[in-house]
Amino acid sequence: MRRMEPTATRPPSESLDALLRPASVAVIGASNDPTRIGGRPIRYLRAAGYAGRVYPVNPRHRDVQGLAAFPHISDVPEAVDLAIVAVPAPSVGDTVEACAARGVRVAVIYSAGFAEMGAEGQRQQRRLGAIAAETGIRIVGPNCLGVYNSELGFFATFSTTLEDGFPAPGGVALVSQSGAYGSHLSLLARKRNIDIRYWVTTGNEADVSVPEVLGWLAEQDDVSVIMAHAEGITDRDALVHALETARARRKPVVFQKVGVTDVGAQAVQSHTASLAGADPVYEAAFRQFGAYRARDTDEMLDIAYAASFGVFPESPRVALVSISGGVGVQMADAAVGFGLDVAPLSQSAQQRLKAALPYASPRNPVDITAQAFNRVELIGDNLGIVFEEEQHDAVVAFFTYVAAAEGMVEPIRDAIHAARERRPRRALVLSIVAPPDVVRQYEAVGCPVFEDPTRAVRSVAALHRFRRIFAEGADESPSDGAGGASDATTIAPSTRSLPEGPISEREAKRLLSEAGVPVVDEELARTVDDAWRAAAAFDGPVAIKLCAPGVLHKTELGGVVLDVSTETEARRAFETITSRARAADPAVRIEGVLIAPMVTGGVETILGVRHDPTFGPVVMFGLGGTLVEVIDDVSFRVAPFGEAEARRMVEETRAAKVLHGTRGQGPYDVAALAAALSRLSIFAAEHGDRIETAEINPFVVLPEGRGAVALDAVIMTRP
Repeated sequence: MRRMEPTATRPPSESLDALLRPASVAVIGASNDPTRIGGRPIRYLRAAGYAGRVYPVNPRHRDVQGLAAFPHISDVPEAVDLAIVAVPAPSVGDTVEACAARGVRVAVIYSAGFAEMGAEGQRQQRRLGAIAAETGIRIVGPNCLGVYNSELGFFATFSTTLEDGFPAPGGVALVSQSGAYGSHLSLLARKRNIDIRYWVTTGNEADVSVPEVLGWLAEQDDVSVIMAHAEGITDRDALVHALETARARRKPVVFQKVGVTDVGAQAVQSHTASLAGADPVYEAAFRQFGAYRARDTDEMLDIAYAASFGVFPESPRVALVSISGGVGVQMADAAVGFGLDVAPLSQSAQQRLKAALPYASPRNPVDITAQAFNRVELIGDNLGIVFEEEQHDAVVAFFTYVAAAEGMVEPIRDAIHAARERRPRRALVLSIVAPPDVVRQYEAVGCPVFEDPTRAVRSVAALHRFRRIFAEGADESPSDGAGGASDATTIAPSTRSLPEGPISEREAKRLLSEAGVPVVDEELARTVDDAWRAAAAFDGPVAIKLCAPGVLHKTELGGVVLDVSTETEARRAFETITSRARAADPAVRIEGVLIAPMVTGGVETILGVRHDPTFGPVVMFGLGGTLVEVIDDVSFRVAPFGEAEARRMVEETRAAKVLHGTRGQGPYDVAALAAALSRLSIFAAEHGDRIETAEINPFVVLPEGRGAVALDAVIMTRP
């Protein structure tokens, strides 16, 4: 699919109802052959029992598949909610204009041959976007596979996967740019007992995009989990709004964004004409706004499936139960790797387990041994003991085929049901191998079922992560510094414009200081005499640095002298710095030298801003100094955000351990650091259209209670 320029965001609840709950449908390019693109949707609509009115449109036929046909959309007796467009690409523009003139609310375009086909196709796709903007008709596609609402029997698609049957309406929805992959997921979901209610493929996205559909789905009461797949995103605001809406409504979003590697990003560019943006920024944005990022098909389906049961553990503490000691160890390793806490069971629970199973290992993981084969009630009884234990909020149990064997299913199922009745908000995930009907029995008592124990453990980690996501919520305005989420709509462009041309370090620090980022106290010296007077005014050694707009790497130029204490050193530093600068660039515009007190006893970090092609201004944090690129341990957030989000940003890096104190050093003033990150993010959002990059390095975080301070700063503006 190939996306063109972004379109204006419209309120999704007002414009997409007709897409997924239409009362009437026209099929333009309808075919009597139920295997053709123009024939399959009619076949599916009739077979699935769609109760709405269906109007085939084809000038060569009086009836199509037993339905009265019409020569043109203008001949259809009503203004239908939705028109399927399955005509050759050269005819699509005129057809959509005719639909708009007839009052059609949504056009779903199957036809290919648009932006993915070169300059002429791009021109035709721009025409479709213009028609949508000018007339108000919504356009899905072109080059899409259609949509469906399984509850209504509304299957407006030509996907061959429906030949295997129609999905049952559940609480899961799926939106995908790729029609083929969306169909693939839909079919696999049915095989995994994931019932999809709404399914949308957006194709080239001349108008309707994945984020807009995601926003609509997040608002629906009959949707509990959303899966999304995209190659590129061009409407950042719609994506942020959709994810924050889903988070506020406690609806898990599992998002698979492809184009991770350089090769993949280039493929996205050639395939979608949308800038992929930096993958670490996508990763940060999903984390910031509350989506779980899936890396592959199995992970997407696993997490959506587990989330559909609606139980999200409050803590990361998980109890592991197994009939195999080796698998118990495997699950424990996986749990730790996924960030879960495999804490020992309480002493009382261990004593009860030991009394029932003298040869068992009751600590955690719990190995109930082969004794379970002789006394099936031991499985249920001991699982109940673990499940009701107070210190853990989730249980993963590995029973392989034992839980499906003759005489085993009913007592184990009933024991699980009784335990879950007593603790309905505690998660219980099973790893078993069983026929579909047995799997259904365990699902019916609230247990997600996996064959692979590691994937079962991963699902629990994801469920707890959603619990944290919901708890974080949209609990702050980024300007108040009190909470955790960010709202891009709360920051207006600044009334203070950035200077034109290169910005000196001194000017950059002034701008940042006005924005609330603390900077070191310093003086500008334009002459050698001024340099000594300024140095003498400070108590203790000083740093002397070149101040010249456009000079970014002063250290490499020899433009920094540290630990200056005497008049001789100050004068020599001034002369050395300015002469080196002129030798390197005779045209350099030297404003003077900056003189500031040496700052010691803190942790050097880096704060930065970059302009991402998808998300706009993005803030970066990591350990600072001259080795920042070598260490390569940074985190990102989309601007703006508040102090709680800034703290989470810090905790994602190795810098957190240093800042919290290690080897007798620290702790350091993380609160001051978080405040500075938040204020930098607001500054970046205010000037989002002008800042290309900004960097504060080092930003020194002082011991707790003493604050933090920027020692150097660079701002580069966009043309």
